[in-house]
Amino acid sequence: MKLILTQEVTGLGHAGDVVVVKDGYARNALIPNGRAIAWSQGGEKQIEGIKRARTAREIRDRDHATEIKASLEKSEIVVKVKVGATGSMFGSVTDKDIVAAIKSTTGVDIDRHRIKAVGHIKKLGSHAIKVSLHSAVTANVTISVVAA
Repeated sequence: MKLILTQEVTGLGHAGDVVVVKDGYARNALIPNGRAIAWSQGGEKQIEGIKRARTAREIRDRDHATEIKASLEKSEIVVKVKVGATGSMFGSVTDKDIVAAIKSTTGVDIDRHRIKAVGHIKKLGSHAIKVSLHSAVTANVTISVVAA
């Protein structure tokens, strides 16, 4: 089955790539999980938009990753969350919340799949996370979770 990838799939390709996979893999794994859409003439037009978004988030090389690492590690990243009367959080801090906080603080757009947190963040305070920027560059970032 011919598909257009909407996300990076390890061992298969990047977002915007047109791939041919077995029908069962497409129907049971890729399409239901939102990692791919069925190929069509209309879908061909979406490829350009997907690739444009990917290049905006993409880190060019190791030197660029090192620059981003330096800016992330020196900046103070604050995530504001809703809390109850007792001070407990509603839900937890997701990788999407962290990406939004990084973008608002530093202006760097990072793919949410590159963020590695140790467990779920369910308490206020400072938390250490790792951001994999390149195969050889990982940034250790401290985020502060505060009440909104």
